[in-house]
Amino acid sequence: MSKKTLQRTAVVIAMIAGAFLGIWKWCQSQVPAVPKGIAHGNGRLEAHQVDVSTKYAGRVAEILVKEGDMVSVGQVLARMDTTELQAQLMKAIASVAEAEGAIPQTEAMIAQRQSALKLAEYEFTRISQLMQGASASSSEFAQKQSERDSAEATVQEAKARLATAKSSVAVAQASVCLIRAQLDDCVLKSPVHGRVLYRLAEPGEILGAGGKTLTLVDLSNVYMEIFLPARDAARLSIGSEARLTFDAATTEFAVPAVVSFVSPEAQFTPKQVETLDEREKLMFRVRIRIPSELVQRYIEKVKTGVRGVGYVRTDTAVPWPAFLEKRYLGDSS
Repeated sequence: MSKKTLQRTAVVIAMIAGAFLGIWKWCQSQVPAVPKGIAHGNGRLEAHQVDVSTKYAGRVAEILVKEGDMVSVGQVLARMDTTELQAQLMKAIASVAEAEGAIPQTEAMIAQRQSALKLAEYEFTRISQLMQGASASSSEFAQKQSERDSAEATVQEAKARLATAKSSVAVAQASVCLIRAQLDDCVLKSPVHGRVLYRLAEPGEILGAGGKTLTLVDLSNVYMEIFLPARDAARLSIGSEARLTFDAATTEFAVPAVVSFVSPEAQFTPKQVETLDEREKLMFRVRIRIPSELVQRYIEKVKTGVRGVGYVRTDTAVPWPAFLEKRYLGDSS
């Protein structure tokens, strides 16, 4: 490579470095100055995503919401086709009725056979008394004894049939409960209070077990994650007071929040941390959560993905600067 080419390359590198330096300084100038004892980091508003899936394979009958709709806990979002399950339910209900009808028949049989047993016992008692007076033969005695034992066995058999009939009723009723539970699972309800993010299925589609129909954003847990160096993260406590500001805000305001999580593992760090300079490169993920009651108050305005800055106090003795004391949405308290 010639000397002139090297000079040109050096000039280009210098220009690029100068441009990046200028951009970095401009970005820094956009974040208001904060006093020592308050750390901050860039982040975006996030919330957990929840998939609404079908438990059983089947055809989608209807989807009742569209992307962007607000949904509440327990709201019906979609229904699966239940034609086959309805037929199975009718069959199971009929089986219950049939099994229940066998119970009175078996009870009547027991009563009949108990009556026959009483007669057989009476005859056996009578022949036993005649035997003592030598008025009956041994063959007659044996016959009456056999009739008594046979009648007693038929009573026990009828009672066993009654137990079986009652068990059949319980099995049939369990089948009805199972099918009704499956029918309930075919009505897909929202497990959270949030917003529909994606509509993943349409009526008429065939889904396998676990097939997704919708993805929801759970707005009961809204947070921002920022990354702080080890020296700042080590001074934080769960529940520490925090503030959030947003780039898209038309007016300056700060949203009060709390530190809900500090990662126990560092990121953006070399594999071997040996020197002080390298330890300063440790960055820890910090989650700042907006209180649920505040989210619910302005839930129509909450939109995940909005960029902003999260501020945390590493020294509780340091007061919040004025621009972070200006409360959310014009509230001056």
